[in-house]
Amino acid sequence: MSNLHDLIAQRFPEQVRFLAELIKVPSDNPPGDCQPHADRSTELLEGLGLKVERHRVPDQLVHAHGMKTVTNLVVRHTFGPGPTIALNAHGDVVPPGEGWSRDPFGAEIVDGWMYGRGVAVSKSDFTTYAFALDALKRSNAALKGTVELHLTYDEEAGGEIGPGWLLAEGITKPDLAIGAGFSYSVVTAHNGCLHLEIEARGRSAHAARPSTGVDALEVATDIMSAIYAYRSMLAARVSAVPGIGSPQVTVGLIKGGINTNVVPDRITFRLDRRMIPEEAPEAVEAELRALISGAARRHPDATVDVRRILLAQPLTELPGGKRMTDILCRHASRIMGEPIRAGGVPLYTDARHYSERGIPIVLYGAGPHSIEEANAHRADERLRLTDLQKATEVIAETLRELLG
Repeated sequence: MSNLHDLIAQRFPEQVRFLAELIKVPSDNPPGDCQPHADRSTELLEGLGLKVERHRVPDQLVHAHGMKTVTNLVVRHTFGPGPTIALNAHGDVVPPGEGWSRDPFGAEIVDGWMYGRGVAVSKSDFTTYAFALDALKRSNAALKGTVELHLTYDEEAGGEIGPGWLLAEGITKPDLAIGAGFSYSVVTAHNGCLHLEIEARGRSAHAARPSTGVDALEVATDIMSAIYAYRSMLAARVSAVPGIGSPQVTVGLIKGGINTNVVPDRITFRLDRRMIPEEAPEAVEAELRALISGAARRHPDATVDVRRILLAQPLTELPGGKRMTDILCRHASRIMGEPIRAGGVPLYTDARHYSERGIPIVLYGAGPHSIEEANAHRADERLRLTDLQKATEVIAETLRELLG
């Protein structure tokens, strides 16, 4: 049986080139036209000797989720009878935005760091998982079970037509799963998320006679004031899971109005409510709807509608995942050269789709100590290449022990 460390090191220059090619193909979501990236990923994976299944999501379903094209990729390699372990990473990324000092699609390497949109979240783990599987295949280890790679394309839109769709369609039924990571930690819990769209409708009027209309912006402003007062109260709710903190609420998108000299007749805005694992999502939604309704009652001539856009369940650790978590922490501590512990993060990820179906999942992959250090979702997103190599070894060693 060959040494996994040496096998990964032998092909690490190829792994770096593989990652650079993933960065060079834009897969911004929105707008969510991810077919070109799936095509290039398939070419690269097949070049590594892996057989790739392409699972194209029907266009009508894709468009209903606000995207243009989605083809999820599945790689399966069976070593022998035994459990199936899925490794999930997403190839869609947030748009680059402003403020970059490097080309966001250039995959430039500076002082041992690669720069580019998605290099940390989570195109890096396309390569972490693929090259860990490659090393296991070449090691000739006597393993029992199957490793699957789930390379999906709608995490930034909620994951419903990525891993959620693969699981719902019965394309995969893993026993355990590992999801893309973004820090040294092994993540076993994360927040849930509720997105609501609030539409306030009034009646337009000339700005010279505003009393003849119903100002939708005044209505929306009262509702938002109630939401921000509510936000200040959330600090008193603190999760018992290390790393999670308190719930949060943010109004992130506002649109409406006709012209500067017209009383606005329609204002819509969207809010993001992050839920700690101890909260029940249905109760949180009811609480917010009651808050909005209470503020709207002060404007009886207006109409206010609330629509749910997204409800992502919090991730909590399932009993069957403890052994996998312990193995990951042990190998990560040895290979990274420092204590690596399990904990939670205040984000939400595609991991919830596996957990909701009773599949134990933890998050681990390539990344610096924190998402802040990686500049995740910000300008100059980056990844230390030595961390990529180490994370690949951690995953390979974990899989070998789980399937050994």
